[in-house]
Amino acid sequence: MRKIFKYYASVSALIVFAVYLFTLSPSIAPIDAGELAAVQSLPGIAHPTGYPLFTMLGYIFSLLPILHNHILQMNLLASVWSALAVYVFIKDAEIVFSILRNEKVAERKSERKKKGKKKEKKEAPEPKNFRHIELAAALFGAFLLAFSRTFWQQSASVEVYSLQTFLFVGILYFLLKILEFGKKDIPLKHWLWVASALAFGFGNHMTTLLLLPSVGYVFFLSEGFSKKAWKKIGYMLLLFFALLGLIYSYLPLMASTNPLLNWGNPTDFTKFWRHFTGKQYQVWIFSSLEAAKKQAAYYIGNFPSEFGYLGGLVGLLGVYFAYKRNRRLFFLILLAFLSTVIYAVNYDIHDIDSYFLLSYISVAFFSVFAVLETAKLIAKKRIAFASLLFLVILTEIYYNYPLADKSDYYTLEDYTKEILNSVPQNSIVFTYQWDYFVSPSYFVQLVEGYRRDVTVVDKELLRRSWYYNQLQRKDPNVLKGIMPYVKGFLKAVEPFENGENFNASLLENYYRKIMTGLAESNASARDYFILPELVDNEMKRGEFVLPKGYSLVPLWFGYKLTKGNSYVASDIPVLKIRFPKHGDAYSDFVKKVISEMCINRAFYEKSFGKIDKARAWISLGLKYNPTFILPSELYKIYVRQ
Repeated sequence: MRKIFKYYASVSALIVFAVYLFTLSPSIAPIDAGELAAVQSLPGIAHPTGYPLFTMLGYIFSLLPILHNHILQMNLLASVWSALAVYVFIKDAEIVFSILRNEKVAERKSERKKKGKKKEKKEAPEPKNFRHIELAAALFGAFLLAFSRTFWQQSASVEVYSLQTFLFVGILYFLLKILEFGKKDIPLKHWLWVASALAFGFGNHMTTLLLLPSVGYVFFLSEGFSKKAWKKIGYMLLLFFALLGLIYSYLPLMASTNPLLNWGNPTDFTKFWRHFTGKQYQVWIFSSLEAAKKQAAYYIGNFPSEFGYLGGLVGLLGVYFAYKRNRRLFFLILLAFLSTVIYAVNYDIHDIDSYFLLSYISVAFFSVFAVLETAKLIAKKRIAFASLLFLVILTEIYYNYPLADKSDYYTLEDYTKEILNSVPQNSIVFTYQWDYFVSPSYFVQLVEGYRRDVTVVDKELLRRSWYYNQLQRKDPNVLKGIMPYVKGFLKAVEPFENGENFNASLLENYYRKIMTGLAESNASARDYFILPELVDNEMKRGEFVLPKGYSLVPLWFGYKLTKGNSYVASDIPVLKIRFPKHGDAYSDFVKKVISEMCINRAFYEKSFGKIDKARAWISLGLKYNPTFILPSELYKIYVRQ
């Protein structure tokens, strides 16, 4: 039995890891996964804030001869970090139990002193099998966290948040160890451990700042506001900034090598500071009350399902028990929860879920109190209670498994490769489908070496000065015909990037000239393709104008830029895109793009009198979107076949 107590944290983490392997993505996940896997593998510099710790650790892991499938190996690391976070969470819970036991002993001593008794009968022991209750509480909290929707999703593919959850619970571990002392004037080395953990946390992701209120609370609770306390803060800051500086030195050092992926090109202090602080994203933080209301409604609406409904109730019940049982622990956890929710609801981005992770970790901690205290209240019904806890975890797994399961997720890799395969040698693809195509293309092209001849130009990144160097690094010829525009733009954007007064109309004018100039200067010598989002949005608004004498021909996933209006033939493609059985918004987007482009091609074929071809394209479009309502002119020719 002692061995069970000794190794249960390790065994539990291994069980969680084994489950994660069943839901692990074998391919490229949506949003930033392709870019992040690429910067870890090459290595390079990722989008702000750069995530140097994540990149360096990932690069080391990428060199290990574990799997032949490189993206699968990088995804595997996410499962490792998430499972390790579960392990540390259990260790955190054990410290919580130690604090509660020490508090109990202190209370009894205090009671004896009040009664003025030097000797007293031996205190009644804890309830029988109390250690089992603690074990059950720790396991419940750990599994509740491990299989909560957002946490579980981080384990399935490359992302910075799997490592960040490990760092979150690691920082909490050192804070709890300090509270375990139960006295003031904590030895300096323990605070230096906290400072080190914070440096590693900030070296990975800036959401580490969400734990600063908890750190401040524990510090001043333990040390007070004495001169000695401020001296300790000074030592902590010295170590913190030394370690943080060492970690972030990766960015300018890597930038100096001019890597293939060099977001921000942070070679000088101004560029480094802009990248380090994520300045381009700050416009979305505390942007408006309406945005905060929207994100708050989203959080509240999703909270019950996050833990499979029943689990969330246990966590909320634990808030009461934590408050009643130990105020120090209660406020430590509550501050982490509140700072997370307040910050995240004021961040107006669509992929906000991962920013709530620390709040979910807090709920898992509260659930530990709920189980611990409830089990003591119903000592005679522990088997029934244990069964109920097991049911809660099973319910959570049942609800969240389909949402976390990425074991058959190949959609974006297939979509990216199909786009690259649909264009001739040395083509240019103009787009801003970051989540679906641009980010995956970084890994597919630069790491796997797949169709590197195709140049993918991100329309949105043309707004950034550093992108032109990265673009030329990949394709030296792509900007040759528009260098006067590029030089003018770089000069105009410099004051904007430095936070100085800038000429917005001049900047926008150069930007639009670059978009049109790219097409005009390259279309005569190379095949130039424009993906549909530019046609549906920027072209309709007049922000992007085609070169004179050119028109667009719908071909497969986008439009080919052609001189004149003569017919351009195209075979009906045989697409090999695998869609997940559970489905998601990203695979739905891919289906939507394919179906709409097929319909556009059908219109094109009809305009040239090629009715049979038009019908074939309609059939292909309806295959990917059977509910699509055909326009009347296409419906007529389709039903007559």
